[in-house]
Amino acid sequence: MDQYNIGVIGLGVMGQNLALNIEGKGFSVAGFDLDAEKIKSCGQKWAGKRMTVATTLPDLARVLEKPRRILMMVPAGKAVDADIASLKPLLEPDDILIDGGNSHFTETERRAADLDPAGIRYVGCGVSGGSEGALHGPALMPGGPFEAYKLIEPVLTKIAAQVPSGPCCGYLGTGGAGHYVKMVHNGIEYGIMQLISEVYDMMSSALGMTAVEMHDVFAEWNAGDLNSYLIEITAIVLGATDPETSRPLVDVILDTAGQKGTGKWTSQNALDLGVAIPTINVAVDARIISSYKEQRVEAAKVLNGPPRHFEGDRKVFLRSLRDALGLAMITCYAQGFSLIREASKEYGYRFDCAEIARIWTGGCIIRAKVLETIRAAFHEQADLPNLLIDGRFVELVNHLGAPLRWVVSRATEHGIPCLGLCASLNYIDGYRSARLPANLVQAQRDFFGSHRYERIDKPRGQTFHTPRQAWMRR
Repeated sequence: MDQYNIGVIGLGVMGQNLALNIEGKGFSVAGFDLDAEKIKSCGQKWAGKRMTVATTLPDLARVLEKPRRILMMVPAGKAVDADIASLKPLLEPDDILIDGGNSHFTETERRAADLDPAGIRYVGCGVSGGSEGALHGPALMPGGPFEAYKLIEPVLTKIAAQVPSGPCCGYLGTGGAGHYVKMVHNGIEYGIMQLISEVYDMMSSALGMTAVEMHDVFAEWNAGDLNSYLIEITAIVLGATDPETSRPLVDVILDTAGQKGTGKWTSQNALDLGVAIPTINVAVDARIISSYKEQRVEAAKVLNGPPRHFEGDRKVFLRSLRDALGLAMITCYAQGFSLIREASKEYGYRFDCAEIARIWTGGCIIRAKVLETIRAAFHEQADLPNLLIDGRFVELVNHLGAPLRWVVSRATEHGIPCLGLCASLNYIDGYRSARLPANLVQAQRDFFGSHRYERIDKPRGQTFHTPRQAWMRR
């Protein structure tokens, strides 16, 4: 009986494309899915390739070489647990299970601990790049036992996107490290998509630009310093025509954005760790607000706002929008990497931020030209607390801060919501403020709750309390 190098469970679009990618890089693949139609379809498509389909999980386990390597590409949550429960009796010590879905990193930690007594090694591997990336080269973010990673490394590094610095794949750490990095990746993705959508809104609402005109602008921006996958696909999307109405396709899409939870997870974890990521947070809020479609339609009838049309110099507005978007995107990356650094300390992951930036330079959804600069910053100073204070970015922040402030002012003046751009500006303003009004907050807390405070004229760590009666003295 033929023995196959790796198994793939879950033959949806992502699973099928990853399986084809793996086979195309010289490895043999056995696939399985609970859906008999998918098994039948893949059996037909894979004819003539070093690929097969198993009709049951025991059959899949039998045809895999040992130690078995099995990649699960199933929806996060109950489906992963169900597959693990079915596979566990079929596997042996040293076999490797890889979860390629968007599982929460704490779930990955739990599953790894559950499988460890049986000697089954569990790898949580973030996969980014969508269906096309899965087929032609995604960014891969694996975490788990290092010895397990070394056994799957030959496959992962071959199927990953390839950039001048190497494959967009690298070992990120123990436990749920890989899924943690993927979670933050998706949080940054939320933030950047929100920023781009706000710029699109201002082009449309304030400048009255058509989708075709905006397509040209985003295509031009993508050829410069804003070069990134999300800017690139924005230009493509804005240039598409709806065959049914002959209108720009973007204009017939309902303005309600969905979400699968990874952005929310990022925000929740940042709150747990005490890390400020306002651009990402408001991106989650914006998607929630967008879901209030019926309420918004009714509110628009009764709540007044200023005229949205801008009467000034259009070229100045567009140039400022470009610069504002560039700076806001940088703050989004800065917030994400600040969270990664804190998580590294909190969970013992020992993240290498330069390596994470390198992995993100190709294949993934948030790949961008600026990531090379981010990588260089962390390569020179591994413990850099925030990208905004690296010399390269200091110059950019000081140069582009004025356009971002101007754009936020114009949006506010014309009643155009800009949650992400405003949050990015406020993040910079807050971070660069040597003194914030938090002293008043702390005074209030001490007054009503005896929470104590530190003093500017005493060593850090010493705390003081003022009795209520003393607060009342004038």
